Amino acid sequence: MERSGTVGDDTSRGWRRALGLFAVAMATSVVQPSVLVAVPLLVLLGLRGGRGAPVFFVTGMAVLVTVVGTQDAFWFTERAWALMLGGVFVALTMAVPRWGLASRALASVIGTAAVWGGILTLRTGAWAAIDWSVTDRLRTGFSTWMDAMVVLRQGEAVPPAMVSAIYQTVEAQAAVFPAMVALESVAALGVAWWLYVRLVQGSDRGLGPLSGFRFNDHLVWLMIVGLFLMAVRSGEALTRVGANVSVFMGALYAVRGAGVFLFLTGGLSLLTYVMFALGFVFAAPVVIGFAVFIGIADTWLDLRARAALTA
Repeated sequence: MERSGTVGDDTSRGWRRALGLFAVAMATSVVQPSVLVAVPLLVLLGLRGGRGAPVFFVTGMAVLVTVVGTQDAFWFTERAWALMLGGVFVALTMAVPRWGLASRALASVIGTAAVWGGILTLRTGAWAAIDWSVTDRLRTGFSTWMDAMVVLRQGEAVPPAMVSAIYQTVEAQAAVFPAMVALESVAALGVAWWLYVRLVQGSDRGLGPLSGFRFNDHLVWLMIVGLFLMAVRSGEALTRVGANVSVFMGALYAVRGAGVFLFLTGGLSLLTYVMFALGFVFAAPVVIGFAVFIGIADTWLDLRARAALTA
């Protein structure tokens, strides 16, 4: 999110925005969200400075989060991704400080993904190993969750329809896990930046309101390329690339569409929140599709600027 809003507004809402972003990172998590926050935060603090007891405490906690866990191949992989992500983010922050947070976070994720794509292409079997590792983790999590459901149901079997629906969701998540990692990384960078600004500058203005969320309009071509690759179906690999690009950009445009809606309406009342939640539960594809449509329309029409001119 871009930095904007008044001091009072940001002071009262900064932590809630950070908490919301961390919830997004949790919801899309493939790697550990805490690692994706901790490692970039450590890079920021290490290269851009910070003093005081709170900084030392948070630094110690971030180091602890980074080093814990079973040190298998995936442990090193997710930390290597987080380290490169944090390095690119800090480099962009120092090189182009005029860029907003959203621009720097997206550029960091896209740049890191491009480098990793090149590395995995050159190393035979590396991608297959990561793909298998992530898929195995997701399926293991599915099995664990199903066992827990059986226990909660006091030994009664889970309905086959529910098992099938959850399994299909897990398989779909496995197919688009690169997009999920990318979305998780964008959200985690936002949390890391908010923590850094809060610790070093003593300000809650690291994150702007959702109503101001936007990104480079030229990224719409990524969405177009992704949809094209899915449509032409010129091989499983390219189709999967297209699906991942489409999911990543579609999610970003859905958030952008939500930001436009909030800007035009001036915020949501409690009743509107309830209606939106019910609509999302019972007609999620319709709600998400409408948000994506508004987000893409904002690319071409700049709806918020038009509304400001007519206000």
